[in-house]
Amino acid sequence: MDAEFRSGFVALIGRPNVGKSTLMNHIVGQKVAIMSDKPQTTRNKIRGVHTSDKGQIIFLDTPGIHKPHSRLGEVLVQTAKNALEEVDLVLFLIDASEGYGGGDRFIMDQLRELTTPVFLVVNKIDQVHPDRLLPLIDQYRNQMKFAEVVPISALMGNNTSTLVDLILKYLPEGPMYYPTDQVTDHPERFIVGELIREKVLHLTREEVPHSVAVVVESMRQRENSDIVDVHAVIYTERDSQKGILIGKKGSLLKKVGTLAREEIEKLLGTRIFLDLWVKVKKDWRNEEFLLKQFGFRDDD
Repeated sequence: MDAEFRSGFVALIGRPNVGKSTLMNHIVGQKVAIMSDKPQTTRNKIRGVHTSDKGQIIFLDTPGIHKPHSRLGEVLVQTAKNALEEVDLVLFLIDASEGYGGGDRFIMDQLRELTTPVFLVVNKIDQVHPDRLLPLIDQYRNQMKFAEVVPISALMGNNTSTLVDLILKYLPEGPMYYPTDQVTDHPERFIVGELIREKVLHLTREEVPHSVAVVVESMRQRENSDIVDVHAVIYTERDSQKGILIGKKGSLLKKVGTLAREEIEKLLGTRIFLDLWVKVKKDWRNEEFLLKQFGFRDDD
């Protein structure tokens, strides 16, 4: 292997909904993190792997840093802060179309304490006039020093190759941690659960999304068949939310299942039978043992 091969870990940090998952999926070249227009979509550190002849970048897509309002919220913010201590580089993403806000000040207060290099990544530049970019960047530069400032559009792919090249420059020479064809270190069962949750987020109203957890209870290939049977439970906190998730005569749950099955089949490259159930676990976001059961605490 070339002696110049570089590898390392990069954290994606930013307010909820600034495009962290979109950027990681684009660079990795495959969906490994779910995307939604609802805040706090990402609940677990998701490792996405980008490998080229020059090096390997392992991305940690952390939950958006925000002021927590529940035990789950506290766990999510702590997960994001812990990620900053584990990496070689931090990408601080901001939304150019939203402008400078209090949430960003809150994040920069955490970032200033780091010795790790921090890039300011200005996302969604396709949504603003170029004349607005420099004054916006200056606002952030006045608050803290950044190793690099990179304007991009994660959705359109603008300037993302430049960002990848700059990341590699900051990573140390090192080994290839994952095989060249591996894009995430999460098991398939986790990704399947996330794809189901993504469809719930897209199809439900405001009172449902944050109270939803998905647990894939089993994935088994049928004997003498190419069909994989997937059994999953969508947990929510209240009976009223369960009713919304199921929908009239099961219509919403059926739609969730259809959309999720199409993406799972693409992921696994095989036909899927998806069996979905909805169950109520009251106030699970504030129950420590349920947070562990649902995969939000790994205590590592």
